Amino acid sequence: MNNNAGSSRTLSERESKGLLAGFGVPFLPELELSTTRSPGELVELLRSHKIAFPVVAKLNGDHIAHKTERGLVRLNISDEKGLSTTIDELFGAVRDGDGKVSVLVAPMVRSNREFIAGVVRDPQFGPVVMLGIGGVLAEAVADVVFRPVPVSRADANEMIAEIKAQKLLGSFRGESAVKREALVGVLCGLSDAAATRDDVMSVDLNPLLVTSEGGLVAVDALVEVGASAEPLVSTKRSRKLQDEHFKALFEPRGVLVAGASSHPGKFGFVSMHNILASGYEGRVGGTNLSGEEVLGVKTVSSVGDLPDGFADLVFVCTPTAANPGLLRDCAAKGVKAAFLTSAGYGEAGDEGRMLEDEIVALADELDILLAGPNGQGVVSTPAKLCAQIVAPYPPVGRIGVASQSGNFVSSFLNYARQSGVGVSRAVSAGNAASVSVADYLEWYATDSATSVGLAYLEGITNGRDLMNQLAGVSRRMPLVIVKGGATEAGAKAAASHTGALAANDKVFDGACRAAGLVRAASVEEAFDTAACFATQPLPRGGRTVILTTAGGWGVVTSDALYQRTELSLVTLPDDLLAAIDEKLPPRWSKGNPVDCAGGETRDTIPEVLGLIARHPEVDVVIYLGIGIQSNQARLMREGSFYPDHGLERIVAYHERQDARFAEAAAELSSETGKPILVATELAIADPDNPGPRAVRESGRYCFPTGNRAVAALAHMVRYAQFLNR
Repeated sequence: MNNNAGSSRTLSERESKGLLAGFGVPFLPELELSTTRSPGELVELLRSHKIAFPVVAKLNGDHIAHKTERGLVRLNISDEKGLSTTIDELFGAVRDGDGKVSVLVAPMVRSNREFIAGVVRDPQFGPVVMLGIGGVLAEAVADVVFRPVPVSRADANEMIAEIKAQKLLGSFRGESAVKREALVGVLCGLSDAAATRDDVMSVDLNPLLVTSEGGLVAVDALVEVGASAEPLVSTKRSRKLQDEHFKALFEPRGVLVAGASSHPGKFGFVSMHNILASGYEGRVGGTNLSGEEVLGVKTVSSVGDLPDGFADLVFVCTPTAANPGLLRDCAAKGVKAAFLTSAGYGEAGDEGRMLEDEIVALADELDILLAGPNGQGVVSTPAKLCAQIVAPYPPVGRIGVASQSGNFVSSFLNYARQSGVGVSRAVSAGNAASVSVADYLEWYATDSATSVGLAYLEGITNGRDLMNQLAGVSRRMPLVIVKGGATEAGAKAAASHTGALAANDKVFDGACRAAGLVRAASVEEAFDTAACFATQPLPRGGRTVILTTAGGWGVVTSDALYQRTELSLVTLPDDLLAAIDEKLPPRWSKGNPVDCAGGETRDTIPEVLGLIARHPEVDVVIYLGIGIQSNQARLMREGSFYPDHGLERIVAYHERQDARFAEAAAELSSETGKPILVATELAIADPDNPGPRAVRESGRYCFPTGNRAVAALAHMVRYAQFLNR
């Protein structure tokens, strides 16, 4: 905080409390003294303010922010004589620059639990409310969560649920559980203060104490005020792209490769090859100064030599200097979308940024969607289109990919090929000079071929605009986000605890949750989650049963599940337990996880899976161990004794069994409308194993581990809760 006169100033503790009390923040009764008093006078004053010993005394001043470091807070004062002496000492500790001072006297509150709450104005997201574990170690512990203003009651309840130290919110050391509604009221009050008073730069309530009865009281408060915050500069472009522009990009009737080449090492060759090799059925043409033939396509030396309406999309592999003239010629022929692989624009410094601005303005003038520049390409499996300068081409599916990094488009497409869970559309946004990742995702939400968005984000220049746009998307389809790097303008590390704790990543995470976005911790988790959304029904809740063919897998998956507040490992209802007991040998686990303990017969897995999935008190099932029989069958098939000794018959039986189990999981999921997630390391270790292969063939995603299934499931449950708010 800035304690000096100027753009902002810190209110005294007394002023801060007065401001926040008007928004429902609970404070103790307090006596303010501007001069020393005799013990007798103090007795009368305390009585009139309904303050009883023991008390706390603090020096309050216009320019005193943190008192503890200077010894300006005195605790456990037990009588009027001790209070009188303390007041004299506090006034004696006044320094030049403290401004107008007074001593504040309030009841002493004993508490085993301290929280911190506050407000900070983030350069990217505007005012955000914070909640965390408080006290002098608040910054070291950093157990904090954020939400952008305005904070609803639902948002506040989510914030409380996200605190890692949940035990502090329940009954603790003989004290009552925290009154959640009181804490919700504090968070909403802080939000109202920030929304109503745009001169409030930051708020710090530390500590926010929990009383033995579970109530809340703020015993210290600091508010920084300043000039009204400058509104965030909008990054939204005035030009609104239409459906026809995106259709030209993703479902063109014809594609023109500008700069086509017969040299297999050049972009103009690779892109032409990939378009033709993917089976694209529209018109394909190319421009080449020599008019040479490329992969059987006779190119032209000039766009003007093509018939009108030949192409909707031009894939640009020409140098930067040639592109303005190229776009003008293409627009004259009816082209509505251009993908620029060309580099040398915004990433190349001031001159490149000027060229980028010019090409964007020209595309606007010509009514062309400009994708890129400096991008890798576009994929559209419904159109059998692979217009990109890199591999791979994915199977058809329901995931729409948009990324600021072309490499991560490739990563997601590689995962699609490996897992069999396909992609509908994919685009590398490159510099995103004209069309942003959010713009592509917004169109995907209207696209009948796409049911889930998957995106990688890097540089963010206006977080509030971005979240407002993506929040509209998340109401229409799940949206999974991976973020790399920090926002361009970091959160202000003010002298307040709140400001110091407002790390970009935590603020971004809170903004994602408020907008209903699924933020994944890694690229692998992002694809896992998008694949789960694309292939499984949305869960009705988080009540989970784990079915496993071996105990260890169930134990480890249970451990992962216990870390997710969205999920619960349900106690098996009596009727379900009894029904399973009839299907498994006496040594089974008799609980959840349901450990078959190697007691499966031909129909055990489908029957037990059916009992679990159909039970009304179960929302989701995680099935572990598929492929284990086929794994043994593989060893038998590869051994020197095959096919004699009855091995051919048992190998075929084992392989049929695992395929049946995968089919049963998919059929039960469709029948019940509940997710049934299948996990085995064989999905990666031996993808041709009949178990994971049959999962893929059923149109479902086979998770490599139970832990990864749990992570994806938790994201799905949270998203379902968001939709139901």
